[in-house]
This record gives sequence, C-alpha cells and structure tokens, in this order.
Amino acid sequence: MINVVAALIENDEKVLIAKRSTGDPNVFGKWEFPGGKVQDNEDEKHAIEREIKEEFELLISAESFLINNVCKYPTKTVDLKLYRCKYLSGEFNLHDHSEYKWVDKTDLLNYDLAPADIPLAKYVMEMK
Repeated sequence: MINVVAALIENDEKVLIAKRSTGDPNVFGKWEFPGGKVQDNEDEKHAIEREIKEEFELLISAESFLINNVCKYPTKTVDLKLYRCKYLSGEFNLHDHSEYKWVDKTDLLNYDLAPADIPLAKYVMEMK
C-alpha cells in the first residue's frame, strides 16, 4: 500500500485541481487534487507541504485531515488522504502538471479525475 497525501486548497469559493503530465500511466493526463507520496517516517502534513512546494513552488499550511480513499490500480494500491490546506505564498510554477484550474466544487466531477480522487471530489462537493 502506497501512502499518498493530497491538498484541498480553496480560494474565493473555488478549489485547486491540476492535470498530471508526469508519472504513473494510471493517472497521466488526469485531473487531481495535487499532492504526492509520503516518504518513510515522514509526517503526512509535512509531506503535503513538501509536495506542493516541489510541484508548484507554493507555500501552504496543512491544517486538517478530511477523508481518505483506498484505490486499487492495476499495479499498486494507493491510500489517498485529503488534507484541508491554507495557501500562504508563492506563484505557480508547474513541474509535474500541464495545467491547473480553480474550479467550483459543484463542477469537480465534470473533469476527468484520477480514480482515487473521485470519492474525495464527491466529499468536497458535499462540504459546507
């Protein structure tokens, strides 16, 4: 099982999603809540902050765990954990994604999301 964290970053009633342009063929070209793998002995909140810095050059603060989804891909099983995060500073520079968008929560399922992200998107859509 691979431990993966993802960030729910909100801005003006919209949430951040990004389209993968590198990595696993199971998620290549799919939209996702940005994030990445947790390293051995790494705190999950630290992992999401590190991943967002590496992938976008943004500083965020991981605030609270929201939900997780265990997803079986053909070659691996992923435990994807979504954390509410606060944007602190930085300008977007894409490293592992071809694009990013701020979207209304209600529109999340209109994007071709990575399979592991779909239950998380449904949860976010129901959040107050």
